[in-house]
Amino acid sequence: MLLRQLEYLVALARERHFARAAAACHVSQPSLSAAISRLEHELGVPVVRRGRRYEGLTPEGEVVLAWAHRILAERDALHQELSMLRGGLAGTLRLAVVPTALPVASLLTTPFCDRHPRARVALESLSSADITQGLGGFELDAAMTYLEDDALRNVRRIPLYEERYVLLTPVGGALGEARTARWSQAAALPLCLLGPRMRNRRIIDECFAADGATAAPAIESDTVAGLYAHLPGGRWSSVISHAWLHLFGVPDGMRVVPLEGPAHGPRVGLVIARSEPPSVLADALVAVAREAGLRSALDALLHSYLGRPEAGSV
Repeated sequence: MLLRQLEYLVALARERHFARAAAACHVSQPSLSAAISRLEHELGVPVVRRGRRYEGLTPEGEVVLAWAHRILAERDALHQELSMLRGGLAGTLRLAVVPTALPVASLLTTPFCDRHPRARVALESLSSADITQGLGGFELDAAMTYLEDDALRNVRRIPLYEERYVLLTPVGGALGEARTARWSQAAALPLCLLGPRMRNRRIIDECFAADGATAAPAIESDTVAGLYAHLPGGRWSSVISHAWLHLFGVPDGMRVVPLEGPAHGPRVGLVIARSEPPSVLADALVAVAREAGLRSALDALLHSYLGRPEAGSV
């Protein structure tokens, strides 16, 4: 059994299409199909349900896939440990980040690359559900996500910061001069918010409901960048996580208004799969995270905006 055959099987399960899997592995489709056929012959079991197109894995194939992920992860861990002995950590850190934490991912990835110049980072924006699947399938080394996610199992949790929610509103608007605002007051404004499928939006909706209000945004976006694109111009307001200020700042003509309610929202942190052997790259990222001080840096950034009557772009 060759490791390459296991890589082909993992790619096929991921892409769910022979041609796409072959392209991802930089081989021809006949080569990939032949390699998987040889794997089935060596193991003595059918792995792929074949029809006119890819139809999924057999029950035996699902077992083989789980072992393939584990074996390839151990291969990668071996290479990482050997790279440390040869003069510095090398390899690719596979890091997934929920979209609402993406604006601050550079606070970890940049110092990580500075400390380990021979290493690379493959950064991917994924939903909480996809992160859970990726960690369980050995497809990710680490992820930045909400730590209270009930779907996370058998992972190490390293807290980074707690989300704090504030109102971003035009200076000339109804709450432009307010020192603080209630959630119910914010709900009455023309709003632009993340879409209801986003975890952040569901948390914010709970905050609105706790103050007896329901938000009815005129514009919904599935990305923080899409939300921010609508804010300049003085028409729309939004409820944002203070972490977004790191990347996007405050558009001209708008200001940050504290919202009355919980001082802190849910925790965001690193999650690392509890695997043997552990990922050397993931452990190196954890070491960087423990020294980065994200919580203090983001709180200081928020206080700098709250201390100004009007904030400009950054």
